[in-house]
Amino acid sequence: MAKRDYYETLGVSSDVSEGDLKKAYRRLAMKCHPDRHPDDAEAEGKFKELSAAYEVLSDADKRAAYDRHGHAAFEGMGSAGGPQADGGSFSDIFGDVFGDIFGGGGSGGARASGHRGSDLRYTLDLTLEEAVFGVEKTIRIPRLAGCNTCHGSGAKPGSSPKTCQTCKGQGQVRMQQGFFAIQQTCPRCHGQGKVVSNPCVDCGGQGRKEESKTLSAKIPAGVDTGDRIRLSGEGEAGANGGPSGDLYVQVNVRDHRIFKRDAKDLYCEVPISFTDAALGGELEVPTLNGRVKVKIPEGTQTSKIFRVRAKGVKQVRGGPQGDLLCRVVVETPVNLTGKQRELMQELHATLNHKAHAPRREGWFDSVKSFFDEMKL
Repeated sequence: MAKRDYYETLGVSSDVSEGDLKKAYRRLAMKCHPDRHPDDAEAEGKFKELSAAYEVLSDADKRAAYDRHGHAAFEGMGSAGGPQADGGSFSDIFGDVFGDIFGGGGSGGARASGHRGSDLRYTLDLTLEEAVFGVEKTIRIPRLAGCNTCHGSGAKPGSSPKTCQTCKGQGQVRMQQGFFAIQQTCPRCHGQGKVVSNPCVDCGGQGRKEESKTLSAKIPAGVDTGDRIRLSGEGEAGANGGPSGDLYVQVNVRDHRIFKRDAKDLYCEVPISFTDAALGGELEVPTLNGRVKVKIPEGTQTSKIFRVRAKGVKQVRGGPQGDLLCRVVVETPVNLTGKQRELMQELHATLNHKAHAPRREGWFDSVKSFFDEMKL
């Protein structure tokens, strides 16, 4: 008897997408699955036919061969029996759906394998200097580590975990109600597939125990608050022999008493005297690696910013080094002596405000215009 075309069997066209092919198979397989039609040979035959078609068309290589040569591509290779050709459970077709909801899925054996350990986070406080130039820090991390006595098995030395008799080592148990069958995590072994009847005295059968480990963390130059450094395999040990997680060192840069940072640039405020601002001169300003001199032109006003090239931060991800930006603040003289007061009054009497204080005169002109407009 000639075999039906696989595309026709699944009710799809030859250019069907992988997603639509899967949907079509599920829809048809649900209608004739043996769990839904027990002792129905016709339904079982139909289900096997659907499964055989789906196995071929869901595999890219097999599908390409089928498109070129039809059923002849598989002659002499035995039945192309599909993933459900053995009349598997009804829930297997929807394993990914039920797995998301109930914690199970197609094959329970995967649940019995080791689980990766949890990642850990450690917040590391740095000074601005340490963040800019880089530093090596020693940190101490509390974590779950593999038990050295039982080597992570959880069993007392000389014994070993036994296969769980409830789930037969699968880590899951099958529950059925009507024609629905779902899989759930085994309540006895909690998905491990094995039970420890003679637990290790050091870890209580957990295979892991708490410890504190001292690590050396190399912090690269240029890091900033919010940056993370990953130390692979330094997280918690995995359960049931699984791999360890990672440790993420979270950087937090403390405030500096002089400098503020904005990306690759540094900022600072520099107070200058009234006379230096008026007459000009040379100002010595601090940087993170020494002092530099900045020329102050005469008539410098408060908030004037002077840029010192390449005295900022060299970024950890590369690129040009930032700058240092110095904002000057002109200080008004205080605690004047009598003589100084007389000199200041004499200076004030000789000042031409339009010539010597243009910003002041311009401001007052603006205020006068504002009030004149209000009178209109």
